[in-house]
Amino acid sequence: MTENNTPQRVIVLGGGYAGVHAANHLLQRPGTTVTLVNARPEFVERIRLHQLSAGTHDATTGYDTLLGEGVRLVVDRAERIDTAARRVELASGTALDYDYLIYAVGSTAGTTPESAYAISELEGARRLRARLQDVPTTAPMVVVGGGLTGIEAASEFGEAGRTVTLVAGPVLGPSLGAQARRSVAKQLAKLNVTVIEGPTVAAVGDQDVTLSDGRTLPSAVTVWTAGFGVPELAAASGLRTDDLGRLLTDETLTSIDDDRVVGAGDAVAPSGVPLRMSCQAAIPLAAQAARTVLARIAGTDPVPVNQAFAGQCISIGRSYGTIQLAHTDDTPTRLYIGGRVAASLKEMVCKGTLWQLRREAAKPGSYVWMRGGKRTERLQTVDA
Repeated sequence: MTENNTPQRVIVLGGGYAGVHAANHLLQRPGTTVTLVNARPEFVERIRLHQLSAGTHDATTGYDTLLGEGVRLVVDRAERIDTAARRVELASGTALDYDYLIYAVGSTAGTTPESAYAISELEGARRLRARLQDVPTTAPMVVVGGGLTGIEAASEFGEAGRTVTLVAGPVLGPSLGAQARRSVAKQLAKLNVTVIEGPTVAAVGDQDVTLSDGRTLPSAVTVWTAGFGVPELAAASGLRTDDLGRLLTDETLTSIDDDRVVGAGDAVAPSGVPLRMSCQAAIPLAAQAARTVLARIAGTDPVPVNQAFAGQCISIGRSYGTIQLAHTDDTPTRLYIGGRVAASLKEMVCKGTLWQLRREAAKPGSYVWMRGGKRTERLQTVDA
């Protein structure tokens, strides 16, 4: 049934990269009422939270510069999605009705030890920044987690002159190729960051970190970057999720439980096979989720996810960087760019991401993305 001539109410849950882009993309259909629900009144540049922690960037910007005219911003927290009534219940006690809903709640910090600081969310990064103002630069710091967040955090603190040890786990930069990994290690060494590969962290104390091999490292401040989680909203609302809590959808990003609910970004698992958590995936997924909603409103068939990756951009402080080039399925190639050129490219990517959001706000539907990621070769069956 077509709803092409009927005004439609679309709620977008989550005001990160995916949510903002999806809201703007929806504006290309006249008569669509778009409401963006977000718990914070400001947009968070998550790819800069390591900079916020170190005091080199505030990592926030106003929604008034990012959202297109016609997007209504509601600063509140979604507590439950009532799919039967097509209503979102908010923490304030109010509720919003919808015809379609885009689930773009993003990701959160994973389980973090009580004595450690997580920087994957704004509040945690601000707490760490405040803590570091009271800690001498000569005091030892330990960063736990050898993924991209851990690498960027350790390098940012090292460039600030702090004494940093990065406990990388089994391998530094597991998503990188061997050549790019060596580039990262070399640049970390220039910033006097000590990298420990192999052992994991067994315990975190107030002033030390115990490794799985029995060693104890002094640590006045421990930063935890080992893993991400997702909000529990989907599961709490009776929608099926994967083991991490990501919304299970088909290949059009439509919930396998309700065709009025469409997912985008870090908190969605198409066919049970989620893409890597990143703004590189979030923005194209947002455009595709918005197009799925628009197709359903128009009474046409939505198209499957079609997205390719280009690589991974890593800042090593403000002076260095590594760009890992990738195959379209997100596996690393042997090619990389390192050093100061890579640092400049990474900064261009960070600025360009906001530029993309603003351009979509000004010209809804103008966004294009890389295609050809060959997802069909990696699909797992989801019982719908």
